[in-house]
This record gives sequence, structure tokens and C-alpha cells, in this order.
Amino acid sequence: MVVKKISLESLGFWLPVFLFLGIIFYASSIPGKEISPFFSLQAAAYHLFVYLFLAFFLVRALRRTYQDKPGIKIVFFVIIFGVIYGIMDEFHQAFTPGRSVSGFDVFIDSLGTIIGSIIYR
Repeated sequence: MVVKKISLESLGFWLPVFLFLGIIFYASSIPGKEISPFFSLQAAAYHLFVYLFLAFFLVRALRRTYQDKPGIKIVFFVIIFGVIYGIMDEFHQAFTPGRSVSGFDVFIDSLGTIIGSIIYR
């Protein structure tokens, strides 16, 4: 097994990735009654933009860490990761009071992941 050393500089590229993963997890833990929308489609906009930024920063971190890997493989990996994380997020949300599982949210998460990956690429 080959273990790649990650420099402190590369580690800085990973901090936003972990920040957005944490934001998504935390937001899914908020009970539904504590969320008051400011505008219609707020939830869809949140899902789109959070996953867009997550994908953008994940592509950036992976490109920095694995410079020898083709960009298209990294983008493909990030899209698959974003879809799986979106599904897991909805599953987690199913256990939060006042929240429900939504296939539309997974679709918007996936769309945000695709857009964020392409923007960085």
C-alpha cells in the first residue's frame, strides 16, 4: 500500500471540504420546526449552493493532492461522491424530528455537485 504524504499547504485545501461536509451534517440535524424560510425555494437554493461549493472545493483539494490524476477522473469521482453524500444526508435527515426524506433534494444536491465540479474544471 502506498501512502502519500500530504503537505501542510495541501491540508489547507482540504479544510473547506471538511467545513462544508460539517455544515451539511449540522443542517440536517436541525429539527424541522426550527427552520423558518426567508423565501420560497429556500431549501432548494440551499441544497444547490452548498453542494456546488462542496464539489468545487473537493475538486480543488483532489487536484492539489493528486496532481498526477487526470482531471476528468477527479470530476467523475466528485460527482459520484456528491450523489452518495446527498443520499446519506437524506437518510440522516430521516431521523431528525420534523424532517423528511426527499428525492428532489438528492436531485438538487446532485445538480449542485455537477455544476460545482464543472465550474472548477
